[in-house]
Amino acid sequence: MNTTWNRRDVLKAVGLTTVAGAGLAACAPAEPEGGGDGEGGASAFHGAWPFQAPPEGHFNFAGLPYAGVPTSIVGDGPYRDLLVPPSALWLWADQEWEYLIAESHTLDSDAKTLTVTIKSGLTWSDGSALTSQDYLTSFYVQFIQRSPAWDFITGLEAPDDSTVVVSFENPPAVLERYVLKSNILSTAQYGEWADRAKAIVDAGGTMDEGDGEALGTEFQTFKPDTVVVSGPYDFDYDTITNTQLTLVRNESGFGADKVLFDTVVMYNGETTEITSLVQSGDVDYATHGFAPASEEPFEAAGYTILRPPVYSGPALYLNQDQFPEFADARTRKAFAYLIDREVNGQISLADSGKAVVNMVGFSDNFVDQWLTDEVKGKIDTYEQDLDKATSLLEEAGWTKDGDAWMTPEGNAAEYEIQFPQTYADWSASGKDIAEQLTAFGISVTARGLDDKQAPIDIDKGDFQMAIQAWGSSAHPHPHFSFVQDLFLHNIPIAKNQGGKGYAFPLQDVETSAGTVDLEALVAQSGEGLDVEEQKKNVSTVALAFNELLPIIPIFERYGNNPALEGERVEGFPEPGDPILENAPYADNFVVLKMFRGDIKPVEG
Repeated sequence: MNTTWNRRDVLKAVGLTTVAGAGLAACAPAEPEGGGDGEGGASAFHGAWPFQAPPEGHFNFAGLPYAGVPTSIVGDGPYRDLLVPPSALWLWADQEWEYLIAESHTLDSDAKTLTVTIKSGLTWSDGSALTSQDYLTSFYVQFIQRSPAWDFITGLEAPDDSTVVVSFENPPAVLERYVLKSNILSTAQYGEWADRAKAIVDAGGTMDEGDGEALGTEFQTFKPDTVVVSGPYDFDYDTITNTQLTLVRNESGFGADKVLFDTVVMYNGETTEITSLVQSGDVDYATHGFAPASEEPFEAAGYTILRPPVYSGPALYLNQDQFPEFADARTRKAFAYLIDREVNGQISLADSGKAVVNMVGFSDNFVDQWLTDEVKGKIDTYEQDLDKATSLLEEAGWTKDGDAWMTPEGNAAEYEIQFPQTYADWSASGKDIAEQLTAFGISVTARGLDDKQAPIDIDKGDFQMAIQAWGSSAHPHPHFSFVQDLFLHNIPIAKNQGGKGYAFPLQDVETSAGTVDLEALVAQSGEGLDVEEQKKNVSTVALAFNELLPIIPIFERYGNNPALEGERVEGFPEPGDPILENAPYADNFVVLKMFRGDIKPVEG
């Protein structure tokens, strides 16, 4: 669905992690270059995010958070909500919504409608009113982006300026998440695109035929110079550099009466450059995957380390289209048995990298909630077993030439594994997997790529092995993790980049329980208001995932996020606060507390 659907979007992906991209660290400023350094009475919040400055980075915010356009300047990061707020944010511990631009919403299973009432008096930065038409625009543009929300939506209406009605066929438990978390876009900026999408929808068409394919390709090139915002902040466009950008107060935006910082300064970079800025006290809060050795110096500098669960992590992706040996489930299962996931997690993030246990495609934190003891009894945990790995490879037709493995086609088993070089934990994970496979007799060369290009290459099928995300920070419901695992860099959504992704077919999938349509089952896992019925569909997908391992989850990430209380900022949550159960890349607790006015400038 984390989206630009790159690692940042999702985690959207998908939790944010990092390794230092060379090139930024040397020129990262220790002081903001413009607006809001705390002098002259101005107050500033200093954050950090690996954005991409123009011209590579752009201001097309369409499809966020679940199916965004690649290389949007702030991607699927939490700060986008300060620019184009969604209807609400979800409180994970309380299991309830906290409304932003929406006043309320109602799910009517009898009428088969989800109705959203918009708060009155909202305006865009161009002076126009924010109305229900902007909601329709946003959802039709999501159709262009092949958002999974359209697996459920059957109709859209705006009976008046403050009311939006979304129709569906079956009561979808997850549709309110898709609707309420969508970043709402301006019709003035996206209306023409939405009209073209609506014409396809009204004609009963799809994005995979006729005008749909052309529209999708054309829309990926739409890169406006600015974004029309409705939130409390806007870009200070004249000060955007490769090292930082500044968000300035949008006085007419939603929340401008509550947020208390004049500016939000965002330092650009990945782990290495942001580590140095944290150590010098220039950053108030960051969500990067910092090296464990950094934590003690951070604490010595006055930071508290916040450890929210990310509910996702890195997985091994295999190109099943280019390499037929990877299309054999026995090969993938063999790899799962031979990789020591615990060692991989420790190397990558120490105690914040916990080996995946259940291998069902969603967080171990949610397994007891969604799977019965009977279902859990069928799960293969794939504990490291080199003998099983060997047996499965031989069963799949692999042979050995001395200590080296040969593929079923008789070729030397030699591959390249790619990963985002700038993500410290994923980079360490990829390098360790290369070493483990090579030690087993499968020669693997590690190659780091630009983090913006890596997911695009996967979507296009331009890879052999790769590290990308499993699971999802988007929402506790397993449906969202399944979308990340099976749709995002696979056939359903990789089509946006003209490829098949890792190319695992989802229809007519043979499992020990029978032939299933995983694409339909993922949609069904989010349908209905009967939780017990949902659990049945979740269980079917979970067991199929566990048996076939379309991708191979490695470890689950927990944050090690430094927060500096009392220098420029006060009001960060204390360890143990239930708000820390919020996924940091979906319903970020710092952004939420900024909207509340709870995170604020230090007085005096």
